[in-house]
Amino acid sequence: MAIFNLGSVNADLVYRVPHMPAPGETLAATGFQRGLGGKGANMSVAATRAGSHVEHIGAVGEDGLWLKARLTEYGVGVGHLAEIAGPTGQAMILLDAAGENEIVILPGSNREIDRAMITAALAGASSGDIAVFQNETSGQVDFARSAKAAGLRLAHAAAPFEAAAVAAVLPDLDLLVMNEVEAAQLEAALGLAPEALPVADVVITFGARGCRWIATASGRSEDFAAPKVVPVDTTGAGDTFTGYLLAGIDQGHSMSAAIGLAQRAAALMVTRLGTADVIPRRDEVSDV
Repeated sequence: MAIFNLGSVNADLVYRVPHMPAPGETLAATGFQRGLGGKGANMSVAATRAGSHVEHIGAVGEDGLWLKARLTEYGVGVGHLAEIAGPTGQAMILLDAAGENEIVILPGSNREIDRAMITAALAGASSGDIAVFQNETSGQVDFARSAKAAGLRLAHAAAPFEAAAVAAVLPDLDLLVMNEVEAAQLEAALGLAPEALPVADVVITFGARGCRWIATASGRSEDFAAPKVVPVDTTGAGDTFTGYLLAGIDQGHSMSAAIGLAQRAAALMVTRLGTADVIPRRDEVSDV
């Protein structure tokens, strides 16, 4: 089985700051690092390190070939990661002393993905494979409809959140992953509580308080407490959770077991500084 991920690839530019700047304030950063990031790349690396085969669908610009090389180094399939003219996606991340962050995104090549790229990538998929996408690329509706037509199980991580973008693909989804703020925004926009959404499985994350799984057909709802850790950097924790969750499902685990695995991976992730480059391996997660 395989996971096909239509996802962003960004150069993460991380600046450590003593506190988040107020309007008009100039701060001196206390540290800097550059690494592989983007919600899509993070999820691809997480699912790969969890033991699944991942094919990443996306694009990098002329300045992003090092990102493609790093994904290859990490074992992610990049045969459908196009090289196009223009800038690669970038994320400027401010990280404070408490491990909280503020992020500014330049979409760049992530918004240049077209239907032809998606069609070519999914031609290699088989019924029963998993497809996943976020909200940092173009081509989302085409991807959702093509994946469902091919018999893939379709998951959506609804971030960065836009209610209209989620509504456009909602009828095709099998799994929807949101944080609690996104869940509240979607309910306000659609007038539907999470348990009333036309999606078989809904997972809502609550950060350090854990997460909730809702199986809408049966009405079952189960809460999961998160492992207790001291956070260093919360960037990429949600992506790590989703990547590991999908890998667990891909490998035949129950939803409860896959969630437990994903929570342990995310808990370990927040104790590390960085994004895709420091996502934990499966053998490390087993020890949490």
